[in-house]
Amino acid sequence: MLRDSGGTPAYIDVADNEVSSAYRGASLTPKQSADAMMNAGIVAGQKSSPNVVPGKKGQGPSETDRRRLAQRSRENIKTLNLTWLDQMVTSKQQLREKISLFWHGHFATNSGNILHQQKLLDIIRVNALGSFGNLLKEVSKSASMINYLNNNQNRKNRPNENFAREVMELFTMGHGSYSEKDIKEAARAFTGWGATPSGEFVFRPQQHDENEKTFLGRKGNFKGDDILNILLEQKETAYFITGKIYRYFVNDKANEENIKVLADRFYSSGYDISKLLSNIFQSDWFFESENIGNHIKSPVELIVGIRRTFDPVIENKPSQLLLQRLLGQTLFYPPNVAGWPGGYNWIDSSSLMLRLQIPKLMFESGNVNLSPKDNDDQMMGMTDPLIEKIRQNRKAAAQVIQATINWKRYLEIFEKIKRDQLTKHIADLMLIPPMDNQQILIGSLADAESRESFIKSTAIQLMCMPEYQLC
Repeated sequence: MLRDSGGTPAYIDVADNEVSSAYRGASLTPKQSADAMMNAGIVAGQKSSPNVVPGKKGQGPSETDRRRLAQRSRENIKTLNLTWLDQMVTSKQQLREKISLFWHGHFATNSGNILHQQKLLDIIRVNALGSFGNLLKEVSKSASMINYLNNNQNRKNRPNENFAREVMELFTMGHGSYSEKDIKEAARAFTGWGATPSGEFVFRPQQHDENEKTFLGRKGNFKGDDILNILLEQKETAYFITGKIYRYFVNDKANEENIKVLADRFYSSGYDISKLLSNIFQSDWFFESENIGNHIKSPVELIVGIRRTFDPVIENKPSQLLLQRLLGQTLFYPPNVAGWPGGYNWIDSSSLMLRLQIPKLMFESGNVNLSPKDNDDQMMGMTDPLIEKIRQNRKAAAQVIQATINWKRYLEIFEKIKRDQLTKHIADLMLIPPMDNQQILIGSLADAESRESFIKSTAIQLMCMPEYQLC
């Protein structure tokens, strides 16, 4: 997150703890910061991306065309990935971008169908700050979710329990709030829910179990929407969702008292996501030191944060797909239906060393082993010349991720700062955890040949510090 020379937030970084970083050193009150961010984020009909869908609506592809279309679809998912990254970098609706990334992990699906993936992303982006109930229902009826959790195969007398189980365990109430009998009864209610090849929801009454079901202590001839409504009536759902959002925006270490208060308000509001976020961002505890700079950036947050800070020209844009893979978070390819675990799972001895070297690799032509793992290459359509080039040549690996920084805007921020105060001011802008002069030793390592070179080298050195991984 950059500030101009007057200390006013120039924009809010998707990788930052937004309100905290905007408020620190600025003239805005917490409420003003929250209001500004919420107002910027709430724009009706905000969809995801240009249309990169192969083919037309209607009947699915013939067998002879299936392989060709699958490859084309994978290529278009790469395009969708890079397009969304660009939107995260350039959008003024940073809150919508960050909460959409959260929902992308919460409602995790893995589909090689670009049409289904794009429709799901559009559902998430449009509903990201609205009603959780609407979001839940639309996602549940998306072709991506229906196919991923096998609800097209969920039919009367042969119920498939996959979606019924996950909608309770992962999407609403959380594990332990229901029984195996509830799963079986819910699965019967979702029989007949399906999706067409073109990605449209369809209810097939001939496949639906019309008999009475007993779900969470209630009896009735329930259909799928009835089950979702009953789940939304459970306060456990409000508590579970609030807890996940709290850990995402505030602190991985949950404060049960704060979550309980927020969850009660969330439930009373009818699951209004914007009101929940406003309550979080306007709480005094949100600005306490224990909740500042404690969150490890996800790989996507790290990549987007670097780009928003320096506005680099990336010579080989698909290299961002490689970085995502190496760091463990590729958009549209979650590891499983539970999504990315986050927190300390982002960091191990290998990934941390790579994270610390990425700035120099991108901006100073560094040299590091970037050989990716073999798993999932075929699924992700990554068995291409770029991967082979990287596997065979470490120098080439460094070259494919190189970028050129647009330094002009960054240097202008420090025009009025005295030379002996530059390191501290740069650190205040680059690092979320506040640091004093004794903690910042970067100045002695920076290139002091000129004021401009000092600023540039100090900024890059700071990005290579472990503290830069936090937000």
